[in-house]
Amino acid sequence: MSGSTVSVAFLPLVDAAPLIIASELGFDHEEGIHLDLVRASSWSSVRDMVAFGRVDAAHMLAPIPVAMALGLGGVASSISALMVLSVNGNVIGVSNSLAQRMPPGLDFADARAVGAALVDAADTTLRIGVPFPFSMHAELLYYWLSASGLPAPQAVDIRTVPPPMMADALEAGEIDAFCVGEPWGSQTVERGLGTLILPGSSIWSFAPEKVLAVRTDWADAEPNLTARLMRAVWKACRWLGQGGVHTSTAEFLGHREYLDLPPEMIDRALTGKLTVSPSGDIRTAPQFLEFFGSAANFPWKSQAAWIAGQMAGRLGLERATAMERARGVFRSDLYRKHLADVGAVMPGASEKIEGGIAEDTAVAAGQGRLILSANQFFDGQVFDPSEFS
Repeated sequence: MSGSTVSVAFLPLVDAAPLIIASELGFDHEEGIHLDLVRASSWSSVRDMVAFGRVDAAHMLAPIPVAMALGLGGVASSISALMVLSVNGNVIGVSNSLAQRMPPGLDFADARAVGAALVDAADTTLRIGVPFPFSMHAELLYYWLSASGLPAPQAVDIRTVPPPMMADALEAGEIDAFCVGEPWGSQTVERGLGTLILPGSSIWSFAPEKVLAVRTDWADAEPNLTARLMRAVWKACRWLGQGGVHTSTAEFLGHREYLDLPPEMIDRALTGKLTVSPSGDIRTAPQFLEFFGSAANFPWKSQAAWIAGQMAGRLGLERATAMERARGVFRSDLYRKHLADVGAVMPGASEKIEGGIAEDTAVAAGQGRLILSANQFFDGQVFDPSEFS
């Protein structure tokens, strides 16, 4: 072991909570390490900081290491996703002018109706801000808009905007709509600039959002540190999964060195109770953001395969090959190796059918009892990874 300090890059988002809580509540010290959290300004900087060894680990968009494994993005480095940090947590919003062209009273959870209304309201090419080209934000938008009758990315103008800058881009008229992680969608509402029309969870109800990422060679060279890091973060996820901790979590995340925002705004994502318009309309999104329940932290290889399949179809890559490379990125082997002794429930398999669970379902597990919650795509599609093995 080269030392007890592990440097971890993060972006100021609510879903960085597992890392912040691991540090603030001392779960890192329980494991004999010190997390040195390094706030970054963009996802490209997070990717580069990990790839070039400026930090040991990172809070990272789930599709970034998959894209890197497929040779996309111009940075050649093998990155491993050790565990999923969060599921869901994104919002789709539009400018006030676009919101006025959409019918009132749309169901915040109805991706079909909202998609149709957005396509009807778009009188020019939609300029949509996303935090990074290789992100669940982009993948969910492409999937949703294409199924809604607006072929994406061909018929839309997708623009990269760092999350904290999304409200500014909307105010400057650079984008008409956005998909972003909280609290930056809520900030557009708070500033009177936009309206939230749909949570990402209404497109895919259990989408892997952020992962704990490290260089593969670092994980190989530092198995002890890797294990300690994973256990510290997993304990933080378990703590976040308890009921009644959102107020304390919002207070921690609101500190200047993290999100530097009022806890009241951060709390919206933690409770799923969102203020969606400048006039104060409130909508509740069940399971808006999940840190622990339903095996949220397990890096399912089927999730990586779905992401790779979407990218391959869009970019003209050979699909089966891309999916197989992606499977190697989500390290269920290391999850099983390093977390079994802390009580993490291990699924009996490392892949599952995505989109195929309509209600809470008990599944085979190595130890304990595992209940998987609903996992569905809004259009009823089902992704069976075994068809591409």
